[in-house]
Amino acid sequence: MAQEIVRTIGGLLDDIAGKFPDNDALVYPERGLRYSYREFNDICRQVAKGLLALGIRKGDNISIWAYNVPEWVILQFASAKIGAILVTVNTAYKSAELEYLLEQSDSTTLFMVRSWKDTDYVATLNEVVPELSSSQPGTLSTAKLPFLKTVVFIGDETPAGMINFDKVIANGRGVSDAELAAVEATLDHHDVINMQYTSGTTGFPKGVMLTHYNLINNGFHIGECMKFTDKDRLCIPVPFFHCFGSVLAVMASVTHGTAMIPVEIFDPLKVLQTIEKEKCTAVHGVPTMFIAELEHPEFGKYDLSTLRTGIMAGSVCPIEVMKRAVKDMHLTEITSVYGQTESSPGITQTRTEDSIELRVSTVGRALPGAEVKIIDIETGATLPPGKQGELCARGYMVMKGYYKMPEETAKVIDADGWLHTGDLAIMDENGYCKITGRIKQMIIRGGENIYPKEIEEFLYTHPKISDVQIYGVPDRKYGEQVMAAIILKKGVEMTEDEVKEFCKGRIANYKVPKYVKFVDSYPMTASGKIQKFKLRDMAIKELDLEDSAPSP
Repeated sequence: MAQEIVRTIGGLLDDIAGKFPDNDALVYPERGLRYSYREFNDICRQVAKGLLALGIRKGDNISIWAYNVPEWVILQFASAKIGAILVTVNTAYKSAELEYLLEQSDSTTLFMVRSWKDTDYVATLNEVVPELSSSQPGTLSTAKLPFLKTVVFIGDETPAGMINFDKVIANGRGVSDAELAAVEATLDHHDVINMQYTSGTTGFPKGVMLTHYNLINNGFHIGECMKFTDKDRLCIPVPFFHCFGSVLAVMASVTHGTAMIPVEIFDPLKVLQTIEKEKCTAVHGVPTMFIAELEHPEFGKYDLSTLRTGIMAGSVCPIEVMKRAVKDMHLTEITSVYGQTESSPGITQTRTEDSIELRVSTVGRALPGAEVKIIDIETGATLPPGKQGELCARGYMVMKGYYKMPEETAKVIDADGWLHTGDLAIMDENGYCKITGRIKQMIIRGGENIYPKEIEEFLYTHPKISDVQIYGVPDRKYGEQVMAAIILKKGVEMTEDEVKEFCKGRIANYKVPKYVKFVDSYPMTASGKIQKFKLRDMAIKELDLEDSAPSP
């Protein structure tokens, strides 16, 4: 049996702060912010008390909509100390997606920043909840979102109807250590503590319920595979709202007393500057991030010689990019991880001592304590090495289930506890896995998972559209891009720009189709099923994308 940590997330931070009190825990060089583990635990305790003063209780769902600000990671641990479930909101969400998540998650409180890139969060929220600006902070009442009562603002000049995060901290001073300790004593390591939204191939996004035990142990084993210690310093340019940020970065660091050095919004130059200034030993990223760093005109000016390890994941890792990261960024022990939100997220990982060939051609072998098997997608029988089938996983990392969706949960976790990933894979005789495709038609664009059904459902609401099929086509920079094949209603005309304009501001920019094709019909099977792979093949030829497509 692999080593396991039986602890709550709050208890883990207490332990690590006791063990490495003076180690850097959280560092923001641009802000001049530097918390030791002792100081980080203290501020997390203070915020936990503030949450109690705000009326947040064990089991309440609270959402955070923010990029990688310090308050994000503080809230991750503060909420865990009182047993409140942190619901993470994708920074790219627009109004329709935000409303769905807040409603489906039963969130009582929303923590948010002012804006991110081209999205004004305050204006977006006021569009969803017009009653907010005329409400007293903490007393919001809206029929649309019956659970939502409080909006907490992270930043200066608090908008109407919201309470400032600093005030939450100040209010916590009225809560005693004994009151916090009493709440902590009621928590169990198998309690759900985090909820992240992911879509399937059908329907709308589902809230993946993850426990203290899921997250701590997955983070610990991920860190072990990188040989993390209290001397390591991890640069984190990946977003916290993804498991990549909140688990593969934050939990992998905290379980080892490693320093966390986030980049607030990804910028390749800031990553290079941060690595040099803070002497980082590790850096995470999706392949497009590493490409942007390696190809930055000022790449050669920065000393990256302190780097050793990290994770390249999120989509297929191109062999040349991995080789350049090893050679030019000194990442001689870089690893790759495969998983999904439903598995907290890591299932397999390459090891620091694996050959470069194994690290680029496979997604590694099962993490300690995890079981992996490949099954026949027709019969369910376990397949021998070298045969392609569906990758299934079992162990400590499998989610509790989807929030309020027992039937959907039963579709992916079988009676024996195996999580069916929906991904096609081949495993060799040494347990190394190669992902070969997806049973589900998910598109991965620059590390973002895009689910065609969600975009199709949205586009169906346009009065001119009769039918729409969304699928991925290859792209040299992002791995894949979104394409729409649309059948119009009789007697109407529509342009590609019209489709894109309809999407703008209503769904996240990365989901907006890059390519639009108007068709009269779709290729079908004899039984009437649409053949998306044929649409994709046709698009590759028509758009001259053969050179961008991965070799089989």
